[in-house]
Amino acid sequence: MNIIVLDRDGVINHDSENYIKSVEEFIPIDHSISAIVRLCEAGFKVVVATNQSGLARNYFDDDHLSEMHDLLCTIVEKAGGVIDGIFYCPHHPDEGCSCRKPETGLLQQIEKEFACKLQGCYFVGDSLQDIEAARAFDCNPILVRTGKGLITEQLLKELNDFSVPTDDDLSAAVSRILGYAVC
Repeated sequence: MNIIVLDRDGVINHDSENYIKSVEEFIPIDHSISAIVRLCEAGFKVVVATNQSGLARNYFDDDHLSEMHDLLCTIVEKAGGVIDGIFYCPHHPDEGCSCRKPETGLLQQIEKEFACKLQGCYFVGDSLQDIEAARAFDCNPILVRTGKGLITEQLLKELNDFSVPTDDDLSAAVSRILGYAVC
């Protein structure tokens, strides 16, 4: 089974330091939806793994988060693709949960839900937490420069870590993936 894991904010939709709190603030990044459709057409199951501490901070509630995820799924479906699953951590960073990236609890949930192994699969993200979670679970990380990606790219350079492929956006990352052998 070909599964790809995508972070949400900063990869699929525009991110904000003030959090994405409603469907009005949920704005897809150019070409991200068509990139997801291309993955679907190539036979990938597309899953989202996202930290959503705005829930714990009371910036939005479960209903608002569901509305945002329903919107994402609807937009992708209208374009001809499908989001096979959305997994999120609702906890505050100080709670010490096992599901907040860079921890791997979300990836474990994905494996359980789909009865599969994610090792060797692609994980596209824009943050160091995404990269660390992917590495800890033996996934293949790809960094995108959208969202927090430019800051993360600079941090990786400062750490002399040039091992993470980096692309301008999800569309470019998907082009890279579709040019590679599938996991």
